This record gives sequence, C-alpha cells and structure tokens, in this order.
Amino acid sequence: MDFTPRKLNLFLLFKLPSAYLTGVRAKSIDAQTCVIVVKHRWINQNPFKSMFWAVQGMAAELATGALIMMKVEASHKNISMLVIKNNARFTKKAKGVITFTCDQGNLVDKALQKAIETGEGQTVILTANGIDLAGDEVASFDFEWSLKLKQK
Repeated sequence: MDFTPRKLNLFLLFKLPSAYLTGVRAKSIDAQTCVIVVKHRWINQNPFKSMFWAVQGMAAELATGALIMMKVEASHKNISMLVIKNNARFTKKAKGVITFTCDQGNLVDKALQKAIETGEGQTVILTANGIDLAGDEVASFDFEWSLKLKQK
C-alpha cells in the first residue's frame, strides 16, 4: 500500500470503522512524522462534554502505528507489530479539533533494522501528543510496540 492520508483514511473506513465513524482522520504522513486529527462531535463525546478518552487513544495509536506500518511495508519483510503497553496523560478537556502527532520515525527505523539484523523481537516506545487549536496539549500517549520478524 502506498501510504498517503487518503489511503490511510480508506483503511480506517474498512478495517477500523469505529475510528472512522468517530472522526479520526489522517492528515499527513512521511518518513519521520504522522499527523492524525479528530474533531470533537456528538458521536465522540463523553458525559462531560469533551472528547472521550478512547477516541483520543485511537487517534494517538494510529499516529504511532501508521509510521510502523509504512516502514514495515517498505522493508518487504514479514514483521508483526503489537502494542504491549500504553500510558496516557490528560491535561485539558479535549474540545474542537485535536491534532495528534508522532515524529519519531527515526526510532522506528532503528528498531526495525535491529529486528531484521538479529531476528530477535524489539520494542520501541512512541509518543503521540494531542494539541488543540489554541496550541495547548490536551493529552499525551505513549505506546510500547513489539516488532518481531516472522519465521517462514
């Protein structure tokens, strides 16, 4: 798959419809950075009139996971990826448009290279920060990903 925002959004529609229906959308992706946006709407709000934490988590996970998916695809290797740990911190109510950015493509490159060279599973911790339109951080998510070269 050629990794473009449009193709990632189609992927969401067909493979992760709950993320798509709640408004999670890819804005941009390149070798270093993935940007995902989600707008606070009725369908993704909590009883406190802000964005439900799990919707923020889907957007943040996609920001980290899409980088890995793109680099696994480019490696032409059969590599499994799995979130093994997650940590989140919420600092402000998420209202309006929230932008989740992961700019750690270099860490993914290193972990994948080591997994391919050694044949051993590797872990990498990637962070996605959620920023509102005022420029304030509303949440920060850390995802620990396991990357393993599959045996033939």
